[in-house]
Amino acid sequence: MRVYLTVIDDTPEAEAALRFAARRAVKTGGGVEVLALIPPQEFIAFGGVQATIEDEQREHAEALVARAAGTLLEESGLRPTVTVREGDGPKAIREMIAADPQIAALVLGAAATGAPGDLVSHFAAEAGTLSVPLMIVPGGLDREAIDRVS
Repeated sequence: MRVYLTVIDDTPEAEAALRFAARRAVKTGGGVEVLALIPPQEFIAFGGVQATIEDEQREHAEALVARAAGTLLEESGLRPTVTVREGDGPKAIREMIAADPQIAALVLGAAATGAPGDLVSHFAAEAGTLSVPLMIVPGGLDREAIDRVS
């Protein structure tokens, strides 16, 4: 099965990428893998404070993927695979792609204004080294435009 890997966060461009990935998956008989990333934490001398921060970040990431999964199921009937990973985003994404031969494409959303975002910048610069196609969805597209191009 063809799986589209997309990264979810609190940005509108992540929602655009998720919608695009879902529409492509429906049209190709594939699936969607939704990834939420938890950035690595700097060391805090007080262990309890650091543990609380890490717990809050994990809860936030889990809420993001749960909301994304619900939206996907409601709008497309797809039940995505969801993953929450801690650490360096590009490294985690590359590891996921390497570990799952069903991942057929990495779908990311670019910010509607300003810089495209850290992950888009990173992977666009290194697209030639990926083992799957990179699909970048412009964050300024509305739902109808995404539906037309997907």
